[in-house]
Amino acid sequence: MAKQLLTTEELKSLNVRSNTQGLIRLAFHLGVMGVSGYLWATNLSGDRWYIAVPALVLYGFSFAIMFAPLHESSHRTAFANNQLSDAIAWFAGLLSFYNSTFYRQYHKWHHRYTQIPDQDPELSDPKPTNLQEYLLEISGLPWWIGKIKTHLRVASGLVDDYIFIPEAQRKAVISSTRWQLLVYGLAIAISIGFRQPWFLLYWLLPLAVGQPFLRFILLTEHTGCTNDDNGLTNTRTTLTLPILRYLMWNIPFHTEHHLYPSIPFYLLPTAHEKLSSHFAHIGDGYVNVNLEIINNISGREIAV
Repeated sequence: MAKQLLTTEELKSLNVRSNTQGLIRLAFHLGVMGVSGYLWATNLSGDRWYIAVPALVLYGFSFAIMFAPLHESSHRTAFANNQLSDAIAWFAGLLSFYNSTFYRQYHKWHHRYTQIPDQDPELSDPKPTNLQEYLLEISGLPWWIGKIKTHLRVASGLVDDYIFIPEAQRKAVISSTRWQLLVYGLAIAISIGFRQPWFLLYWLLPLAVGQPFLRFILLTEHTGCTNDDNGLTNTRTTLTLPILRYLMWNIPFHTEHHLYPSIPFYLLPTAHEKLSSHFAHIGDGYVNVNLEIINNISGREIAV
């Protein structure tokens, strides 16, 4: 069984959470956001598009990939302190347009029922079956529509259909979502009050630019893998550039994470060394994996 791949002692050595590691990674992430945001803000008007455009792409990606600290903090593995994890999860969700309180319940079910039809909530969003559906998915448009509908529905108190939200957690999920929407409303009001397009230029547009990159990454995690409870075959790890992996809080080591979700992000590379020989799916870069996905759904061979 997959759960027996690591000995008790090996797992114990890999289950060490760290506030220091989490804060260093968060500082790096916010630093990338701050520098790229500054370059975007100071070059968006004028003729220095060659600085503004790359800065916007990196700034937008740093917003979208706030999904990574949201994900880690929702597992409470990003930091040794649970209260710090919960606070960072909410903050990261605010920036990436997720709600951490809702996501934690949703993600618990995803781990419990990974790739099990009619049980894994991620499978409620169908995987693309042709090139048109693939491009639509990568655009991020279905994600935006789904997020807006879900946030508004939850904020209205309509959570009965979300079977992954326990009754004891419903009030917390509703309240958290309402507070998050209030923050967005205040940000919009401030922009309008000062007659400045701040909300559009420094959050909405960058996140819209960054979201396709996140879709490109997340689509590789389970697409083309088995629809069963075998953790060695139902999830994919993707090898990528170290700097990208660092900014993504080691999310590319996804099979390792699914097998042992208690292992904190900074020790997933070590887990990869111990476990990867057992995996059915290890992608050689996100471009290659996406090309494989396109090949499979389009029925035509594209060089990888």
